[in-house]
Amino acid sequence: MKLDALQSPKYRRFWLGSIGSTGATQLYFVGMGWLVFELTGSALYLGLLGVAMAVPTILATLAGGLMADHGNRGRILLVTSILAGAALGVLAMLDLGDWVTVWQVLVIAALLGLISGFDLPARVSFFPALIEPHQMMSAVALNSILWQGTRMVLPAVGGVLIALADTWIIFALCTVGFAVMARILLSLQTPDSPQRGSIKDRGLGTAWHFIRQEKLFAVLIAMTWISMFFGTSYVQIMPVFAQILNTGEEGYGLLLSATGVGSVLGTILVGRLQSSPTLGRVMMGGSVLFTLSLALFALATSLAADWPFAFAMACGCAMLSAIGGSFFLISSMTVMQLAVPDTLRGRVMGIHSITFSLIALGGLVLGPLAELVSAPGAVLVGAGAVLTSIVGFSIAFPRLWRLNGQDQKLYL
Repeated sequence: MKLDALQSPKYRRFWLGSIGSTGATQLYFVGMGWLVFELTGSALYLGLLGVAMAVPTILATLAGGLMADHGNRGRILLVTSILAGAALGVLAMLDLGDWVTVWQVLVIAALLGLISGFDLPARVSFFPALIEPHQMMSAVALNSILWQGTRMVLPAVGGVLIALADTWIIFALCTVGFAVMARILLSLQTPDSPQRGSIKDRGLGTAWHFIRQEKLFAVLIAMTWISMFFGTSYVQIMPVFAQILNTGEEGYGLLLSATGVGSVLGTILVGRLQSSPTLGRVMMGGSVLFTLSLALFALATSLAADWPFAFAMACGCAMLSAIGGSFFLISSMTVMQLAVPDTLRGRVMGIHSITFSLIALGGLVLGPLAELVSAPGAVLVGAGAVLTSIVGFSIAFPRLWRLNGQDQKLYL
């Protein structure tokens, strides 16, 4: 996979600075999940934590997309980084002083979700201005490697840190991470740009019309939303699987890290196939692999939980599911970034970025379902929903399997 986007000095600084904020996001996800489970011992509360993060993010993302298209994207990112660091600093102090309650965690999670809703559209629409068009595939892959690479390493590190020092150290490190990102963004600030687009296309309705008109956009976004809400959201109840497998904090971190390893491997592999004449089959095959691996994960943690190699099996299945998920996600995001007009980029890609909030929001379904049936049973239900959507979209839109990476026009 070529990494030619790093040849752009501005993008290189942005990418390096994003290690701080993206790493902080991965860590506070781990820290909050374990802290809530430690305070309550309930999968239901883990689901509520997901809702607290996701609902404000989704609502704010719609306004954030508008702001990104009509405001200074670099300045928006600077403000969101400062606010996120401040919120996590408060949580670190509450946790260190043993004053923290589950409701305080949920409120701060909601505040971070609100901030993220303005951050995500600005972030996905800011980096294309730092690169040349031919570097887009590289930049999308690098952004994914950054996200998934930190997910590969930091959850395991976070699990060890929690075991050694407790969760407050996680939130303190997150504060530092966002401070680093803010410092880098100061060097990337640009003057306000002239108003993008005409008065007629300033609303969200224009973005929704574009997505409906470009049916491939509508299908790819819908498939991504379904896979995240019903499939990838199993990471929201991962502490329950660590308990089933009797692995504690370290096992919790390693299970999350396994998904990061798989995502990085999937990103690297699919980066070599972007110009393949069988790109559609690679992309859709990845979604099938994702679903089947989730089902195997559920079976491994249910039927084989007492086996000597149950934990290794669970990690392997989590890794395979992430590889398949990356095949679909990276290919579909590249298609959309290349095709969307810059005047609509913040809103359209902001709508797509709701994807990542749906991981947490899916905990609202999987959490109570895990309490009612079992955590493996909840994952099996989610995998079934994703597989049903794949079959349905494949029948209604068979062109998905015929996308040709050597002909960019087929993307439109």
